[in-house]
Amino acid sequence: MNTRRIDTWVWVLIYLGTILLALGIALQREGAALGWGVAVFGTALVAVGVVLIWVRSRMKNRA
Repeated sequence: MNTRRIDTWVWVLIYLGTILLALGIALQREGAALGWGVAVFGTALVAVGVVLIWVRSRMKNRA
């Protein structure tokens, strides 16, 4: 996998995870289980994005 593709996935996962986290917090008013599920999934996506930042930092700079 090249560094550009990793960079793209990092930002997609972090932004999507943040949006889902906010949506999950908003959904907790309607249904606690649904809200928590969406928020946890969003948090997991952000965590994967952070791990990919670490993976990218260990890669050689290849475009």
